Amino acid sequence: MLVQKKLILTEAKLFLREPAAVFFAILFPVVLMLVLGLSIPGFRDADPALGGERIVDAQFPAMMVLLSIVMLTLSTLPSALVTYREKGVLRRMSTTPVRPGAVLVAQIAINAAVAVLSTTLTLTLGHLVLDVPVPRLLAGFAAVFLLGALALFSIGLWLAALAPSARVVQGASAAVMFPLLFLGGLWLPRDLMPSPLRVVSDFTPTGAFGQALRDTMGGHAPSLTHLAVLAGWALLAGIAAARMFRWE
Repeated sequence: MLVQKKLILTEAKLFLREPAAVFFAILFPVVLMLVLGLSIPGFRDADPALGGERIVDAQFPAMMVLLSIVMLTLSTLPSALVTYREKGVLRRMSTTPVRPGAVLVAQIAINAAVAVLSTTLTLTLGHLVLDVPVPRLLAGFAAVFLLGALALFSIGLWLAALAPSARVVQGASAAVMFPLLFLGGLWLPRDLMPSPLRVVSDFTPTGAFGQALRDTMGGHAPSLTHLAVLAGWALLAGIAAARMFRWE
């Protein structure tokens, strides 16, 4: 246990030494929300297309939470693990009392902590600066956050299992991440999507996650379909990652 704690602390220090990772995972979603929320008046006006709510009330904060978790799970996490494997770090650790699995635990712990920090900053500053209501269904929001993060972490580990090198995983991450962000509603709100596209979005991890976050922020229970989709992605991707992951 003591060794694991030291390893987590070491991984945290390494994460903080990467300015790009810190900025894009923690600061970028918050800054983007505040800058756009303050500079575009229409974001603070009631929008009939969104059921009369403002974009900054639930849609935008939910998307910023989604953006942060997607970047951590589909970019930062797989890149770090594949780099360690490519450089032989995991193989060398297998000959020491600190098993390679400890690195995996440390990486997941750090990225999960950063996701919680980024989400807390987004909700807190959104409330203080833009008068964004705190999630009206807080317990539901927390449950959706955990389930959605689990699904995306599983997919990130699956990417790490499949990619043979750091260069490949970076390209693969981008190829997966940007379409998923689009289907999650980051660029085009799901309410404005054509019906066929919204159906496709419903069965993607980001579409289900983003809508469930938005629902709970607005005080509505998440759809059972969206919860089932997230659970299915977490299970299937988790099993695939466990079976295919290579330490060297």
